[in-house]
Parts: sequence; C-alpha cells; structure tokens
Amino acid sequence: MGATITDPLVGRLVDGRYEVVSRIARGGMATVYLAIDRRLDREVALKVMHPHLAEGAAGSAFVARFRREARAAARLTHPALVGVLDQGVDGETSYLTMEYVDGINLRRHLGERGALSVEESFTILERMLDGLAAAHRTGLVHRDIKPENLLLATDGRIKLTDFGLARAVTEVTSTTTGTVLGTVAYLGPELVATGLSDARTDVYAAGILLYEMLTGRQPYTGETPIQVAFLHVNSDIPAPSDLVEWLPQEIDELVSALAARQPDHRPVDAGAALELVRRTRAALDPATLARRADVAPTITLHPATIDPDSGVDLTDSGSAGGEANPADAPRPPGAATARAGDTTRLDVPATGSTVALPIGAGLRASTGDRDTPTVDDAPRRRRRIRWIALVLLLSGLVAAGTWWYMTAGPGAYTGVPDVLGRQEADAVAVLERAGLDAAPIPVFDPAEPGTVVATDPGPGGRVLKDGTVELSVSQGPEMTTVPDELVGTHFDAASQALEGARLVVGDSVTPYDDVAPVGTVVAVSVEEGAQVEVGTEVVLTVSQGPAPVTIISVVGATQEQATAELEALGLKVNPVRAFSDTVESGRVISQDPAQGTAGYRTDTVTITVSQGPEMIEVPRVIGQGFVAASDALSALGFVVARENVLGAPGGFVLEQSAKPGEKLPKGSTITLTVF
Repeated sequence: MGATITDPLVGRLVDGRYEVVSRIARGGMATVYLAIDRRLDREVALKVMHPHLAEGAAGSAFVARFRREARAAARLTHPALVGVLDQGVDGETSYLTMEYVDGINLRRHLGERGALSVEESFTILERMLDGLAAAHRTGLVHRDIKPENLLLATDGRIKLTDFGLARAVTEVTSTTTGTVLGTVAYLGPELVATGLSDARTDVYAAGILLYEMLTGRQPYTGETPIQVAFLHVNSDIPAPSDLVEWLPQEIDELVSALAARQPDHRPVDAGAALELVRRTRAALDPATLARRADVAPTITLHPATIDPDSGVDLTDSGSAGGEANPADAPRPPGAATARAGDTTRLDVPATGSTVALPIGAGLRASTGDRDTPTVDDAPRRRRRIRWIALVLLLSGLVAAGTWWYMTAGPGAYTGVPDVLGRQEADAVAVLERAGLDAAPIPVFDPAEPGTVVATDPGPGGRVLKDGTVELSVSQGPEMTTVPDELVGTHFDAASQALEGARLVVGDSVTPYDDVAPVGTVVAVSVEEGAQVEVGTEVVLTVSQGPAPVTIISVVGATQEQATAELEALGLKVNPVRAFSDTVESGRVISQDPAQGTAGYRTDTVTITVSQGPEMIEVPRVIGQGFVAASDALSALGFVVARENVLGAPGGFVLEQSAKPGEKLPKGSTITLTVF
C-alpha cells in the first residue's frame, strides 16, 4: 500500500489517456504501473522511464534510441511476445504502453519450484525461442534474456517482454562510458569482451536459461560481477549432468551448443535454436521428460530487488515489463547518483539485477577471480577487495577520461538533424549542410520508397563532427510471391508452402463440399502467383467433405417421387426392381439404408421398386391325369380348381380354363375339366 500512496503518478492521467491505477514494479531503468486506457477502456502496463535517463547530453541520445527501439518492437506481433501498444512523452515523462499480462515471472516460478521438469523447461524455452525468432527475422535483438523477462500468465501463456529499453541504454552507455549494461549471469562472452552482440547473443542467454531451469542454479556464480563475466568469457559451460546425474547426453549437448563460447559455434538465430531444441525433445523418452531435479525451493529477497520507497518485493511482477533490476542500477552520464539511504549490495548482484561492466572486463579479470571460493581467510578477502577497488577506480578514471574526450575534448559531438520522413536526396543534403556524411542503408518498410524511416544516431542524438549518420531508407515493403497450385492440395501442405513464403495463414473457412475430399483446399483469398507484402494474411477455404444428412423414408412412394426426395438431400439413388404380390407396380417396397440412418451427401441409397406380381406361363396339361396336372400347376404357383363332366368322377383332364402359353399372375386360379 505504501507504493500506491506515495507514488506521485498513481491516480494521474498520463498524456490525457492513461489513468494510473497502481504501481506494479520498479527497476533500475523504469517503473511499471497498471493503468486504464481511457480511450479503449482496457488494462495496460504503463512503463515510465526514470527521469535521470533523459538528463544531460547523453539523455537526448537515449530518448531518441528508446523511441526508435519502441517503434521496432511495436512492429513485432507474436503470441509469445508482449505487445507494445503505444509510446510517447507527457511533459518530462517518457512512457511505453504494453499488453498487461496477469501472472508471475519465471524467476518467481523457479524460486517456488527450485527446478523445473525437463518437459516444462523445454516448453518454456520453445515458446520463448518461437517469439524471439520473430524478432530476429526483423533484425531485432533482445540483449536481456533472463527469467525476470519471461512472464507466465495465469491462463498458461508464456510471453517474453522488454524489447528496446535495455538495448537503448546499452548503446548510450557503451558509447559514452565504455561500459555494457546487462544481467551478468546471462551476458554472452562477445558482449562482455567487445560490447558487440547479435542474434547469437540471445541464443547464448537461452542456453544459460535452460541450464538454470533444469538444475535450479546458474552455471557461473561469483562474489563480483567481474568474476562472473570472467567465467563467461574464459570457460566452457559445464554439463547440466554434472549437477543432475540422470540428465541424458542429448541435453548436455543441447546446452553446450546453445551456450557455446564462440558465437560461430552456436545456432545462427532463435529460429535455428528452436529447431535444435525440438529435435532434442523428440529424442527424449516420456519418463525423462517427466523428471525434475531434486532442488529445494529458495525464494529469497535481496535488497537489490526491494523498492526502497515501499519495501515491496518486486522480483515477481504480474504484468508485462516487470523488472527485477536494482533501483540504483548504473546510469548514463549526468544521471543522479543513488540515494545515501539505499541498501543495495554492490558485491553480489541480485539474481536478475542489471549491472554495468567495463567492455573487456572478462579479459582483464585477474586469475584469482576465476573461481568463487567457498571459504576465505580474512587477508585473502581484503586483498581481493583492494584489487576490486583498484579495478573499479581505473574503470572510473577511464570513464571520466572518455566523458571529457567526448564532451569537451577533440571528439566533440554535434547534433543530428531530424531528417525522418524526408526523401533520401533531401536528407543527405541536410546532413551535408550540418557537416556530416550520410550512409544510406536500404530497408524494407511500409513507408513510400526513398523515404528516410530511421537514423543512427537518432534525431537530436550526438555524433562526432565530420562523422557519419546511417540513414535507413525505405525501399517499400518486402514482397513475396503467393505459391501456385494451392487449390487441390491438402491444408497442411498449403500451410507449409505459405509459411515458407513468409505469409501468415489466417483462420480457415471450412465449408462442406460434395466433390473435394476432407482437408482439401478449394479456394485461396489471395490470387496464386500474386506479389504481396511479407506477413500478409492468406485465408484458405478448406473442404469438410460432403455435409451430413439423415436418411428419410421413401417406402410406398413411387420410384419417381422417391428419387426426387432423395436427390434433393444430395443423395444418389440406386433402384432395384423386384416382384411383389402385395405392392403396386412402380412403388418402393424397401430401402437401404433405412429411415433415420446418419449419412452424408453423395451417399447412395438403394430402393427396391415393385414390378407387381410375377407372371407365370401356363403349361399344357390336357390329357394328363388330374393329379399330375394339378401338381404341375401348383408347383408354378397357380391355384387349381376341378370340374367333373356329367358329375361323374374321372381321372383325365379334358379342358383347362387358361390356354397353354398364356401368362398369368402367380397365384391365379386355373380350372381343369376332368372326365
């Protein structure tokens, strides 16, 4: 409640739109609030950048980079990424609004569980890599993959958050102070050693994350960030099975591949890493997937994870963008210093704390810091502290010298003119008038071709006099070709073809179809072979096969009536003729399937149609004995009547009432005259 009462933003309407309800989390770079979007009447997570980040000369560069990163993140749409909804400035308040996610972060979940089962670890990692792959395809690198930035929603969704902010601060601090900002437990060796990173740096952090989920601990620990950085740069990641003996070799090899020290030995991006993870998971048996390391839950509070204003534990944020960074995380030049009353420890960073390391720190660490001692005597500890103090002092001197060089020395900066939205030639002319060179880079963008859509440094940013400004020039949206011959193929094959062309498969339309088999594509919303933007949604019309019907009764109807009624239901009719002594000729005697049977259009119904009574040819029995003649006629189905001449009984047939060769209905009566 203290945070809610004392925070000046609570209850305020930001930018005339976002009503701040309560504070969710506070970190080293921003504070996150639960807010109501008054315009759309929905809950959002409002991330407000700390004012000190915008102070001084470096502050304007940070704000420009922050806005550029926010725009890039806003173009990402993926179920596994927290959506960026809006960004803006209200007075001195720079803010970002994101999708609000109700749940906890992975750090909290690990603290409650100790370690996760193999199956849950792979599920979380796959979901994260799936979303990260979407970012890598656009050239966007996260740079701060850690449990605090993975949100586990109460409805089961898994979402990655915090694109842009850490990257923007890192670019500013690395330029002005020679330091790199990040969470030391997950920093890639190349980022520590050179300050450079790409998609493979995110893959490295994913490998560290998998190790931690499986074993319940991080692979490298130390008393100082530099100790941990040294281990990242100079050591191969240990096998998880060293801690959890039953873990199979396939998992050891997966972790080793993802967290390889050399970037060239890792998967090239999150998409390639995801394929490797899925292949490994498929090779594991169900019993292994269900197992979990026996690690005791350890939810611990560190001063660096406590909001000094409220005393509230902020390691567990229930919304998008929640941080576990210390309140006094490193700041760009000109930023306010930490308060004297802060109690954050600097020797052991919190599990997910953001720290600033001098670029190359892992290369300069002393060999005495390679391993974290379990027991130390006092003299050795004092010597270590003196060495650490010396390193920090030298780093401070280097930073101060760099700051002087960049602000007052030979490397003085000039401001970058705002050329966003101009045509390339116009933008180049503006930069040349300011004494700057332009380096146009073609990029895909919805803007009109030839339009400048971004600059590096951004508008108002600082660049050396006679320096170069990169211009991102739109060449129009990236186009792709809709695959041919989708109609007539199965839905799965058509979907793969569309995804291979980097198109989005929309929700299918699934009508019944009397001709196309179930699952067959019968229509495509975009013309096959057409040129469309990458990411265009294509809707497939997919057959469900013939529609279901219930068989009706046509017994007693004429053949014509029965055929018409069944065909009206989409059924086929197979008439079969049969004699009947009881059913009028031309009417249906029986049907198969029977009335009430469930069927489908185009099914066949067999109807038996009466031909009337069977007609029998009358044989000649005149001259035969009555008994023999009667038996012959009875065998053919006739009824025999006897008539004696003169009333005297005799034994031979004199006449027959039906002429020989005449055809009569079966059951007809034939009278024999006997003498």
